[in-house]
Amino acid sequence: MKRTGTADLPLHHGRCPAWLFRRMKKLSGEIARVIVYEYGQDEFLRRIADPFWFQAFGCVLGYDWHSSGLSTTVTGALKESAKPEEIGITICGGKGRASRKTLEEIAEFGDRFSLSTRKIDRLRYASRMTAKIDSACIQDSYTLYHHSFLLTEKGKWAVIQQGMNPANRYARRYHWLSESVKTLIEEPHNAICCNRKEESVLNMTSADSREAREISVDIVRENPLKLQNCFCRQTLLQDFLGRKTRYMHMPKTHYIIDMNKRDMETLKRAYEIQPESYEELLAIHGIGAKSIRALALISELIYGKPPDWKDPVKFSFSHGGKDSVPYPVDRETYDKSIEILKTGIEGAKIGERERLNAVKRLQDYLRY
Repeated sequence: MKRTGTADLPLHHGRCPAWLFRRMKKLSGEIARVIVYEYGQDEFLRRIADPFWFQAFGCVLGYDWHSSGLSTTVTGALKESAKPEEIGITICGGKGRASRKTLEEIAEFGDRFSLSTRKIDRLRYASRMTAKIDSACIQDSYTLYHHSFLLTEKGKWAVIQQGMNPANRYARRYHWLSESVKTLIEEPHNAICCNRKEESVLNMTSADSREAREISVDIVRENPLKLQNCFCRQTLLQDFLGRKTRYMHMPKTHYIIDMNKRDMETLKRAYEIQPESYEELLAIHGIGAKSIRALALISELIYGKPPDWKDPVKFSFSHGGKDSVPYPVDRETYDKSIEILKTGIEGAKIGERERLNAVKRLQDYLRY
């Protein structure tokens, strides 16, 4: 699989100016309408799930090319401008508190699209699991704070979510596309690309972690009391890295398997459920980053099956950027762009395609 699904971006403070956000809403809505009209809903999801296209999309809307706020502002603008009754696509969730309304909004729009109860439940499950996987199965020190779930009237979906690492002042974005997901727990992202790699990231979604996942399920299916001594002892994560030689390396940072009473109760509940697969284990309420990490370490400590510790990690401006980089936003040109796209798509709907074709010809010409 082509691994191109996260983007690392520096954290920027401040808000998008109201005058810019108004234009971003209009232009993003018109671009979405053009793409859906010309290529269909599935193609729009494919493009939005491509981190490079998404970044360029934000630049076309006039937002800072390298700002973490691009993710939240672009999806926010789309959420307000995309009309489900026109393009058959809606955006659920968002940043902070808005992300906690995702499941409710999926159910609401699922009813509007006349999706079956079973389909709606599967969509809600996909929303929960994508967030859980990027916070528990990929432990990269980036805490999720933004979750947008894009949904079509046929039940196809894409996810754009973002995590923050205040220590290094970077944000990381994760992209998912339903048609590319063969299984949620192994190499599920549509793409992963970034400029920054962390030294040690627990990646339980890696194909190299397959045996560690299988052992984790086997451990849970055994009575966890038998493993309590292992869970309570202090263990250095770095001790298990690079053991191909007999060289002893004392790490600067050490992690511990420190399972408290509540954690043990979670494992007991998992034992009672007897999950058949790693996905079933991950879906259990209470199984989070701590449990996943502890099981992965025990997998190597007892069975010698290490997880993957490698981090699974061209922009352009059309109208300038809000910080005047590389140049101030040209408001007059921005408004003309909105009007051209709007008029073009309206003309196409009644068969007058000249203006839309002119935009296409201009695009082809500019490539040279």
